[in-house]
Amino acid sequence: MRRQSLGRSTRSVCLVLACLSLALHLLLAFLCLSVLQTACVLPPSSSSSSSSSPSSFSIPGTDAQHRQSHHKGKAFLSDVTEKENDLIGAKMVYKVVQKGKGHSKLEALFNHPLYNLPRPELQEDDWLLRVKGDEDDSDTENEEEEREEEDREESATNDREWRSASEEDGYDKAAWTSDSETHPPWLRFHLGISRWELYDRKDPNLAEVTHYLATQRILNVVQKTGGTQLKLLMSFPNYGQALLKPMRQSRDAETDVNLFYFSDFERHNAEIAAFHLDRLLGFNRIPPVVGRLINMSTEIKEITTDRRLSRTFFTSPVGNMCFYGQCEYYCSTEHPVCGRPHVLEVSLATMLPDLSLAPRRSWRSPWRRSYSRTKQAQWEKDPAYCDTVKQTPPYNQGSRLVDVIDMAILDFLMSNMDRHHYETFEKFGNETFLLHLDNGRAFGRHSRDEPSILAPLRQCCRIRRSTLLRLQLLSHPDFRLSDVMRESLARDPLKRVAPLLSEPHLSALDRRLATVLQVVRDCQDHHDDIIYNDLEAGAS
Repeated sequence: MRRQSLGRSTRSVCLVLACLSLALHLLLAFLCLSVLQTACVLPPSSSSSSSSSPSSFSIPGTDAQHRQSHHKGKAFLSDVTEKENDLIGAKMVYKVVQKGKGHSKLEALFNHPLYNLPRPELQEDDWLLRVKGDEDDSDTENEEEEREEEDREESATNDREWRSASEEDGYDKAAWTSDSETHPPWLRFHLGISRWELYDRKDPNLAEVTHYLATQRILNVVQKTGGTQLKLLMSFPNYGQALLKPMRQSRDAETDVNLFYFSDFERHNAEIAAFHLDRLLGFNRIPPVVGRLINMSTEIKEITTDRRLSRTFFTSPVGNMCFYGQCEYYCSTEHPVCGRPHVLEVSLATMLPDLSLAPRRSWRSPWRRSYSRTKQAQWEKDPAYCDTVKQTPPYNQGSRLVDVIDMAILDFLMSNMDRHHYETFEKFGNETFLLHLDNGRAFGRHSRDEPSILAPLRQCCRIRRSTLLRLQLLSHPDFRLSDVMRESLARDPLKRVAPLLSEPHLSALDRRLATVLQVVRDCQDHHDDIIYNDLEAGAS
């Protein structure tokens, strides 16, 4: 009896212990589930942070990262109005495209509100060129009718002769009217240039321009005058033209560290990459550039009418077709441009309107380098140099100063030290954008950054609001600059030969972008007003 009683009590104790163990396991599982759910809770949207802190602003879809990157609790931007919050989309819950099959960071970037800001309505004088319409001819005086009729008859006669000669030379028969559908892509590009940008990124003609550059039959080639290195001017049957820069070195070759910036080669892939980078930054200030493979024999030597150029062709010891042209630097038999054996990689840049139609003004950059082996420019010796620039027209008003700083940021990202001048269209005066031309010396080194290129930003501590917001966006993993740059360059025809930028160059873009943002943070620490708010109504 005593043994049976002891056995029952033992079983009861074991049962109680088992129940307690089960209860503890259930409690532990419940606690773990609660912790996991808490970790998955999304951070508050930008709308809530905006309401709690009206003086701060962050980019939709990137709030968490920028809250972590604020130095000493300071926001990059301050005094943002309610209207600006709505404009940028700060109160929107921006849905980042889910990673997976078919995901495009580039498309997600261009769909972001920062790349779809409202534009000011363009007036008639905001267009660089306009086609003369029929209504412009209706105001002629009666006394001029006879003279105009004679002129038209003479013009028609000359036109018939001109067209006949042109067709014999291989040009297409031109039948252009005021209807844009009759215009070739290069002419539509010219007619799309406005006071604020070279092209509208959403314009479908942009793809047509690059396609015609990459595929049109080359009708004639001559060497372009001016500049220090070899450039060719290509003519097409539709009367379009393009500026050719040949491949001089391999993609992976870095500029010799012992060379001065003004002794460097110009690179064809740098011109292509600069166009893509300028577009990714939302500037739209570089004419469209595309890569192309050409046959040096049939598409240059046999069709050129430039005797100076044709005399420089020769065959290398290994049977490759080569030429060197005539220029100041690297135009000799020691520095030839050679095909493999006849095929050559080149960049083709869309030509801007002729200077007789759209004159341009050349401006000496305030931060121009000395182009000397021994001397320094004034800005390299004077830390307060920007104070003088700010008092000098046209940098003392409007957006010209931040335009130059935009250009400096672009140059720093692609390591271009060769920015001695810039140009603007004369028609628009000082209220217009800067043309970012001649970028062949960019992307020479990926292993080394050149901080002096950022001197305009460091010394002036001024930056466009829209530029800063886009730079912050491009630092976010979902829109990483190197990723969208890689995807954008993959659309160029030369991608099938080899990537236009090597991976070290793409990685350098991210590293340099972080440097730019750090400079802005340093400026924020020492200055109260560093933002030029171009997002306000009426700001350019």
